[in-house]
Amino acid sequence: MADPRFVTNAQGERVGVLLDLATYEQMLGGKQDPEVLLGMSEVELLALAGSELSPGQQQQLQGLQEKSSVQALSEDEIERLDTILEQIDPLNILKARARYTLQLKSTPRE
Repeated sequence: MADPRFVTNAQGERVGVLLDLATYEQMLGGKQDPEVLLGMSEVELLALAGSELSPGQQQQLQGLQEKSSVQALSEDEIERLDTILEQIDPLNILKARARYTLQLKSTPRE
């Protein structure tokens, strides 16, 4: 393990430490979770976890779904519905990852 290098503020106080990658990975115990959203603040994670389709998209989705239960949709309507539905899965995955990251941040570490 290489000696750490310290980051100091203007007063010369140590405020951070730089580690080589091998040391950092060793500290993590090899448990790098690809689902964790790194580099985001708690506020950003909360905003992402609570995100939704825009009101306009939500309204279009609802209208198209209601219409499709009564009559056949036109090709343009089907295409629009498919586009909205394609956006829902990635959004839900990001929301779940944000909630998961928040949960990990609030769990005490050993």
